[in-house]
Amino acid sequence: MFYDEARIFCKAGDGGDGCMAFRREKYIPFGGPSGGDGGRGGNVVLYVGRHMNTLYHFSRQRHFKAERGAHGRGKNQHGPYGDDERVAVAPGTMVYDDETGDLLGDLTDVGQELVVAKGGRGGRGNARFVSSTNQAPRIAEHGEPGTERWLRLELKLLADVGLVGMPNAGKSTLLAAVTAARPKIAAYPFTTLEPNLGVVALDDGATTFVMADIPGLIAGASEGKGLGHEFLRHIERTRVLVHLIDGSSLDPLEDLENINAELATFGHGLSDKPQIVVVNKMDIPAVRELWPEMQAILAEHGYEANAISGLARAGTRPLLYRVAQVLSELPEQSPALEVPVFRLEQDEEGFVIEPETDGWRVRGANIERIAGMTVWNLDEAVQRFQTVLERTGITDALREAGVEPGDTVTIGDKELEWEE
Repeated sequence: MFYDEARIFCKAGDGGDGCMAFRREKYIPFGGPSGGDGGRGGNVVLYVGRHMNTLYHFSRQRHFKAERGAHGRGKNQHGPYGDDERVAVAPGTMVYDDETGDLLGDLTDVGQELVVAKGGRGGRGNARFVSSTNQAPRIAEHGEPGTERWLRLELKLLADVGLVGMPNAGKSTLLAAVTAARPKIAAYPFTTLEPNLGVVALDDGATTFVMADIPGLIAGASEGKGLGHEFLRHIERTRVLVHLIDGSSLDPLEDLENINAELATFGHGLSDKPQIVVVNKMDIPAVRELWPEMQAILAEHGYEANAISGLARAGTRPLLYRVAQVLSELPEQSPALEVPVFRLEQDEEGFVIEPETDGWRVRGANIERIAGMTVWNLDEAVQRFQTVLERTGITDALREAGVEPGDTVTIGDKELEWEE
């Protein structure tokens, strides 16, 4: 089965805890603080694998977690960084935040990488809190939690040429005739249930291009009918469309216009792509007899049609050279879309105070991070957090909101009791 969509969970490594320690050596009775910092947690990184072509492996594993950073130790020893978790994806994979729907990145080139979950920074040890007024600080920090998020992966095939047309127009037969691909071929609708790729090499050996056989479309495909809704996106990246018409159809022109209408309805620039119209099944005598008439009718509607027999491989070589000519006349493809992964939607220093049934909740990226990194069983750490509340204006804002002694104030996952 062809897997072109996946949903995965990524958890970056937490930062290691900082250490609270003091230098204790013989003849040095009053050694200073020597607690080292915790190591940074590992990132979760998606990268384009050289031999990947689907998202099938995500059907077996959906959760990916990077290593956490090691804790700091005495003698100013900092904890090592956690190892990154590297996850291979197929070329052409688009990465979306599953919750917000934001596009995080478009991975098209082998070796291209994208950090999708950032490791938490390590907590500071007490040696980092030395000041002129506090020579022996008894304070340290927990490591920052790593980012975690659900991602939606969507694969769009990378091909130069896309074969489109009604079911049984002969797309798979043509692909098998001009490439080494061996798609399933049979005389009933929707034989092709998944896209197939093949490499075309012309006689000179120097000209090659990738051709994709897209499952047959029907009227209403852009609205989800038939099989086309799932596969229309695979021709978004193609540069040229080869529109194959079944010459034995009752109304070839109607088939052509129906498919073009679906491409226009789906959008994404599909109707603007260069299109080469090809009438297939010239091995059937009745089709050969009607060919001059079909050619004239298509010309009246602005289509320059080519005639081939995919089964007999007649006319395929001139068609391929015509495709190569059109590709050579197109401008170079634009580079892959690059989108920054971590974007701040609001000021990190900002905060919001919300009333709750049993107290108050303070929301804010910075204050929630500090609350999570505070070691609450250390008096100096608690005093430092109180100072942060006052410095950022949260204390005054809570008073203005009407907080009273004994109320519960929730910051992140920490529940605190308000006291004056």
